[in-house]
Amino acid sequence: MSTPYPFTAVVGQTDLRLALLLNAVSPAVGGVLVRGEKGTAKSTAVRALSALLPAVDVVPGCRFSCAPVVPDPDCPDGPHEDGPGSARPARMVELPVGASEDRLVGALDIERALAEGVKAFEPGLLADAHRGILYVDEVNLLHDHLIDLLLDAAAMGASYVEREGVSVRHAARFLLVGTMNPEEGELRPQLLDRFGLTVEVAASREPAQRVEVVRRRLAYEDDPASFAARWSGDESEVRARVVAARALLPQVRLGDNALLQIAATCAGFEVDGMRADIVMARTATALAAWAGRTTVLKEDVRQAALLALPHRRRRNPFDAPGLDEDKLDEILDRFPDEEPQDDPDPEPDPGTDPEPDPDGGPENPQGPDDGGGPDGGGGVPPQGGGPQDAQPPAEPAEAPADAPESAPQPPAQEAGGPEQAAVRAAEPFRTKMLSVPGLGEGAAGRRSRARTAHGRTTGAQRPRGQLTKLHLAATVHAAAPHQKARGRAGRGLVIRKDDLRQATREGREGNLVLFVVDASGSMAARQRMSAVKGAVLSLLLDAYQRRDKVGLVTFRGAAAELALPPTSSVDAAAARLEKLPTGGRTPLGSGLLKAHEVLRIERLRDPSRRPLLVVVTDGRATSAGAVGGDPRELTSRSARLLAAEGVASVVVDCESGPVRLGLAGALAADLGGPAVTLDGLRADSLAGLVKDVRTAVTTPASHTTRRAA
Repeated sequence: MSTPYPFTAVVGQTDLRLALLLNAVSPAVGGVLVRGEKGTAKSTAVRALSALLPAVDVVPGCRFSCAPVVPDPDCPDGPHEDGPGSARPARMVELPVGASEDRLVGALDIERALAEGVKAFEPGLLADAHRGILYVDEVNLLHDHLIDLLLDAAAMGASYVEREGVSVRHAARFLLVGTMNPEEGELRPQLLDRFGLTVEVAASREPAQRVEVVRRRLAYEDDPASFAARWSGDESEVRARVVAARALLPQVRLGDNALLQIAATCAGFEVDGMRADIVMARTATALAAWAGRTTVLKEDVRQAALLALPHRRRRNPFDAPGLDEDKLDEILDRFPDEEPQDDPDPEPDPGTDPEPDPDGGPENPQGPDDGGGPDGGGGVPPQGGGPQDAQPPAEPAEAPADAPESAPQPPAQEAGGPEQAAVRAAEPFRTKMLSVPGLGEGAAGRRSRARTAHGRTTGAQRPRGQLTKLHLAATVHAAAPHQKARGRAGRGLVIRKDDLRQATREGREGNLVLFVVDASGSMAARQRMSAVKGAVLSLLLDAYQRRDKVGLVTFRGAAAELALPPTSSVDAAAARLEKLPTGGRTPLGSGLLKAHEVLRIERLRDPSRRPLLVVVTDGRATSAGAVGGDPRELTSRSARLLAAEGVASVVVDCESGPVRLGLAGALAADLGGPAVTLDGLRADSLAGLVKDVRTAVTTPASHTTRRAA
C-alpha cells in the first residue's frame, strides 16, 4: 500500500484545509466542493483527510459498516446479533467519473431473483462509503444519472436498488467531497446546493511558497515513508484536535444572536431556500468547537458565510462565485456578539498549537530536507478570518489554459472600417429549443433524441455484456415456450441466461454546439452587436442547461479563427464573447471553412457526439480571405460542403432595418437548415417554434432533404 501524502504537509490552501477539517469535526456540515485550477493540491488534500478521521466501530463481517450499538434494521446482511464491534480506519472511497450505475449503487442478480426468489446483492461504492468519505474527482464531468443517484442517497441517507419490483435498501450516510476545474464546465444547481461548503483554490504567486511546494514534493517522491514519518507528529496533533472538537461539539451553544446573524446574512444575500441557513449554523458551531469554545461568536458566523454562501448565490452559470465582504461585515455589525457564558479555558489539548504557522512544519520546515508536497503548506489552519487571512496575497487567478489573456487579435484589417471596441451583451432570454434530427448515441444530455441507458423503454434485445436494465415482459416471453422441456414443477419460471432481455431505452443526448459568429464591420453598430451577443449568450445558457459542449468560431477582416476550442465550460465561451471586438470586412466563407475543420477534428476525438452548427450573421460576404475568389461563391460552396456531410445547422439572421436582402435565408438554404431572426429566437415570440433542425444529408448514392419542423 502506498504511503499517502500527509495532510499537514500541504503548503498554504488554508481555506481548503479548514473546510475539510470542519467536516471531519461535524460531518453534518454536508461536505466540501473544491473548485480551482489544475495542480493546486485539491486531490492531495482530500485523499490525506481520511487519515485524520477517528476509527469507526463496525459489526464484524457486515459489508455495510453497521454500527454495533445501533445496527441498521434493514441491513441486507442483517439481522445482526448483539456483540462487540471491531474498529477499522475510516474509508475514503473514490467514485470514478466513468463509473456505471451498478458500480455506484450495487448489482442485483436478476436471474436468481426471478428463478429462486433470492436477493443476491453485491454492494457498490455507496455501501463502501457509509460512515466515511465519498470522493468524486472532476465531479462536474459526472453523468447526470449518477448525479441523480448521489442526490437521492445524500438526501435520504440510504441507497435503494430496484430492478423490476425487486428492491434492496441499505444505509448510505457519507461525507461528500468533490473537486472540479471550472474550465471544464459547471455543476447543475441541484448538486451544487448539496455541498455544504465550497472553496476556491489557486496556486500561490509567492516565489518562496512555490519553492517550498517543490521541495516537499521532491522529498516525498524520493522517500514517501521517511517524509510521512517527519510529519507524523503534526498529523497526530491534528487528529487529537479533531477528536477533542468532536467531543466538545454537543456542548457548543448557538445563541439567538448568532442565529439572527445567520438569518440576516442569508436574507441579505438573497440566498434561495433554507439549506444555507442550516449549513451556516452547523459550520459556525463546528468552528467554535474547533477553536475550543462553547459559544458561537461573530467571527464564526463570518467565516461560515465565506465558506457556505458563495456557490449558493449564482443565478446563472456566467456569474462568478463570491461574496461581497464589505456587505457581509455591514450585516453582521448590526448584531453585537453575545457575552460568552461559562466558556471553558480556550487552551487546546496539550501539545497542540491552536494557530501554528500555516507554512511551517516540524524541525525547520524551510530546510532542504523537509521535502515537498504537490501544493501544500504544513500545520493546522487557524480558525476565523476571511480569505485575506487564508493565504498570502496573490495576483488575480489566471485565465484557463486554453484562453488568451485578451480577446484574440485578427490579422491586419482589410478595408471595411476600423476595429471597434467590444460592447456588452444584452440581457439573455429563454430561447427556443434547437435539436439535431435522427437518433443519436452520444453522451447523456437534454437536447436531441438518443439511445441511452435511461429514458422511456422502446424495445428489447439480448444483453451485450452484463445485464443492467431487464425487460421483464420480453424475458418471460422468451422463457415461456421452454418451461415444459425444462421440467418446470413449481410456481416459479425456469429461467436460463439466454432468456434474459435487455431493455432498449430512448432519452436525450448532449451535442456539440459550434457557434460561428460574424464580428465584421457590418455587425459593428453598437446596439446591433449588443443584441447579437445577447442572443448568443442566451444560446450558451441553453447549452449549459442541456449539458452540451460548445465552441466558438469568429470571423472578421481577412480570416476566421477558433476563439474557443470545443469545451464543456460555457462560461469560458461567455467570457470570450464578452471581449469580442468588431470591425473589418466579412469573410463568411472562411468562417464556415474553419467550422468544417473544427468539426472534422472533433469527429475524430468524439465520434458519438453529434454537432449542431449555429451561424450568427446577416449573410453578407465581402471577403474571401486567403482562399481568394468570389466571396459569395466561396460562402455557398462552404455551406454546401457542411450540408453534404450531414451537419445540422441553423442560421440566426441578424439583418435589421426596413430593407432586407434575405442573404441569411439563402445561406440557410445552402446549409440545409432553417433561418430564424433574433426576435424569432425567443421562446415566447409569436413566430413558430423551432423544434428540430433538419439538414440536407447528401450521400454518394442519394440526396435526402430533411425539412425544419
